Amino acid sequence: MKSIIILILLFLQSSHILASEEIYLEKAPIDLSDQPSLQKGARTFINYCLNCHSAKYMRYNKLLDIGLSKKDIKDNLLFTGKKIGDPMEISMPVSESKKWFGAAPPDLSVVARSRGSDWIYSYMKGFYRDRSREIGWNNLVYANSAMPHILWELQGEQGLDEKTGKLTLMKAGKLNQKEYDAVIADLTNYITFMSEPDKLKRKKMGFYAVGFLLLLLLLTIKLKKEFWRDVK
Repeated sequence: MKSIIILILLFLQSSHILASEEIYLEKAPIDLSDQPSLQKGARTFINYCLNCHSAKYMRYNKLLDIGLSKKDIKDNLLFTGKKIGDPMEISMPVSESKKWFGAAPPDLSVVARSRGSDWIYSYMKGFYRDRSREIGWNNLVYANSAMPHILWELQGEQGLDEKTGKLTLMKAGKLNQKEYDAVIADLTNYITFMSEPDKLKRKKMGFYAVGFLLLLLLLTIKLKKEFWRDVK
């Protein structure tokens, strides 16, 4: 009996610790049907994120699905001799990335499915200055992350209030908070799209399939009534 009570107390204590350490995540404004948002997010991803993070399960030609033309992709989003059918891979060797960052930056093809869109959105807004770290940055959502704040020129520099645990803007960036939040929303929207590019097509096909089955059901009912009409 004592063993059971001890186990229950340990479970309650661990649950309390986990709850206290739970991180608040902001709701990401995801809309995969918003092509202008996806296009802006793709440009931000390729210009900033793709320098270190690969997206090997995503090909450049899938950008056609968000309304970009082949000319748009070739002129503005293809660099270093890449072709439109190539996957979004980086040229940095894994050994070099480990040397620079301490760990190889993860592939971002399906990060939205593993972490969630809200996590990505909150993470990209959660950077703050931390002079105790070699990279000079830390993150409220992912403590001691090896990733520096690549968008600090846009957002500015935030500081962490140790008493309240909240972030405050210490140095303004090129964008105000509303504009920066919009950039992160578009980026998160695109990363979410990238994790399952055919999601909208799959949903559309699902509606067609359900409609066909309903029509088939009606025809089957009518056929059954016709067969059994003269049966007493």
